Amino acid sequence: MDKNYTNFALISINAAISEKQVTDNILLCNENTKKYGLILTKQQALALSQTRTASLKESKRIEFGNGIVDKLIMAVCDSPYITQETYEDTLHELINLFYDLKNDTWDRVSDADLIDFIKSSFNGCCHGSIELLMEKSMQLAEHIHGGKKIDTF
Repeated sequence: MDKNYTNFALISINAAISEKQVTDNILLCNENTKKYGLILTKQQALALSQTRTASLKESKRIEFGNGIVDKLIMAVCDSPYITQETYEDTLHELINLFYDLKNDTWDRVSDADLIDFIKSSFNGCCHGSIELLMEKSMQLAEHIHGGKKIDTF
């Protein structure tokens, strides 16, 4: 058997297991998010998990464990700018933004600090606008590139 095929098969199996774990963790968030009127279906949770996988591939990142999707959900679920109708689409955008921002800040900012930044900016100065949040994220990246820390941003 070809060694490259075996490696690819193992990676594919591992990705499928990871997507299942991420999907399950996303669905567990429903217990907390339902008090805000936000519920994800199994199909939506799977789609978010697939967005995570695609975003990781696109940004050439790897992630161990269950990742950040459930943490991101819990951070923004109480946002006054998210409704059931916008919930899934907003999460897809935020997942992609998170991994782009992780790269753009050269991994100098912890996951928790990036999630806090996303939450506070999204709910604060960006008033729920993904476009404004993207602009603010680029400003943060420039700040970090200048040798400064996130707590001085």
